Amino acid sequence: MTDAILPRLAAQLRGGQPVFAAWIETPAQASIEALLGAGFDTAVLDMQHGGFDMARAVDGIAACALGGKPAIARIPVGDFASASRLLDAGAAAVVAPMIETVEQARALVGFTKYPPLGERSWGPGRAKAFSGLGGSDYLTAANGLHLTFAMIETRAALAALDGILAVEGIDGVFVGPSDLSIGLSRGAGVDPAASEVDAALSRVASQARAVGKIAGLFCFSGAQAKAMAARGFGLLTIATDLLLLQRGARVELDATR
Repeated sequence: MTDAILPRLAAQLRGGQPVFAAWIETPAQASIEALLGAGFDTAVLDMQHGGFDMARAVDGIAACALGGKPAIARIPVGDFASASRLLDAGAAAVVAPMIETVEQARALVGFTKYPPLGERSWGPGRAKAFSGLGGSDYLTAANGLHLTFAMIETRAALAALDGILAVEGIDGVFVGPSDLSIGLSRGAGVDPAASEVDAALSRVASQARAVGKIAGLFCFSGAQAKAMAARGFGLLTIATDLLLLQRGARVELDATR
């Protein structure tokens, strides 16, 4: 059933229940089906570093819906026009990388929210069907049903965090710890477990919670995701499809050698 799948993500996150997401880099419906079938709450379709183009992302959103789960899409840097198309195709949320200023956050909202918050153009297509609502009811509810996440990945983004969180229509922020570690170390290395990154995570979770918004985080393991949920993060990914495949392969190969 694909009816009313769309509202589930926002309801779960706003209800204070952590959402554990599969991060999909490989644009294969079989990957989506396998990971959602394993019990993930949703899937993030990666158009920035993964292999998804628009057509494959639209198919991926449908694959999530057929599995009874809402979909999230990460757009390429600055490609806010694609955000609107993905929402029309039924994505429950959009994650936008490398948001560093209030102006960029407002521009993102302009493409992801209908008036009065933004200027999203009417043409919801599958989104209306996935919402379980008629046209007028969907229009009224859409700004609350679809979530907009600004990624916090740089020193500039951390400096602008209060302002980004204050933008009406930004539903939450999502931390990319690897890029953040590069920024905080001024390019000295990639260390998402660095103490400086960990302190920044505490700050992001606290400030998002203080203004009633959602904090999200890319995690590298289930254990980390569990720990970060306890620290106030609501949307948590666990590794990527390729990392999980590699880890599973290593376990089986180690058992044979």
